Amino acid sequence: MASMFGKPRVSAERPPQSVAECNVAVLGCRGAGKSALTVKFLTKRFISEYDPNLEDTYTSEELVDQQPVLLKVMDTADQDGPVNCERYLRWANAFLVVYSIEDRRSFEGCGRYLDVLARHARGCQRHSPVLLLGNKLDMEQYRQVTKAEGTSLAARFGCLFYEVSACQDFAAVQHVFHQAVRELRRQAERGPALRPLFIAEEQPCVPTAARHGLASCTINTLSTVNLKEIPSVAQAKLVTVKSSRAQSKRKAPTLTLLKGFKIF
Repeated sequence: MASMFGKPRVSAERPPQSVAECNVAVLGCRGAGKSALTVKFLTKRFISEYDPNLEDTYTSEELVDQQPVLLKVMDTADQDGPVNCERYLRWANAFLVVYSIEDRRSFEGCGRYLDVLARHARGCQRHSPVLLLGNKLDMEQYRQVTKAEGTSLAARFGCLFYEVSACQDFAAVQHVFHQAVRELRRQAERGPALRPLFIAEEQPCVPTAARHGLASCTINTLSTVNLKEIPSVAQAKLVTVKSSRAQSKRKAPTLTLLKGFKIF
């Protein structure tokens, strides 16, 4: 079913040079709730159905621990596992890997994503924060993946672990996105300053597809994932249309956003 949710509107203004940037890629198999989490974070609203083939990047100016940050979120559109993943491996410097606690298949897919991220980190010798998220905590009665299993998988790959619900508590969803920023700041404090993440094609730390056994990157979704262009700043509450419509199975009011409208 087609969907619609708010995409920050492009602004002509540039951010102050002192404002740090954090690029977060949201990864996971189809049905894990990646788009619902992204929209909840950006708009504080819940929508349950999206077109799984749509992928885009969104920008929000956040205040994390009283420090401003320009947070860019890539809502990826992988179907059943990591395919053509260089597009976000080259772009992001933090990752949220999402599964549904009511879907064991999506949990098993997370293991493949975490393995790809671990191999990428070893290949370019740059550690990026990774958070493992068990989504749909509101569906506890249908749980197929225990919290202990999520904790164990996170410990195996050395990443943080949280269970959240995109349709319930906004604060918990906001916390995991902000936690990615905090982890990135800690990494920057422990090591040399991070270079800009809009990497030129000749950047040496980018692993080749053959080296890691990854499929070559073919970007056939939306032009915002163009590594040669720096996304413009947007106001967090200003949105434009991503697609046509989205409806909630839980009978929540349908969110219909039109270009230029504000969300409160």
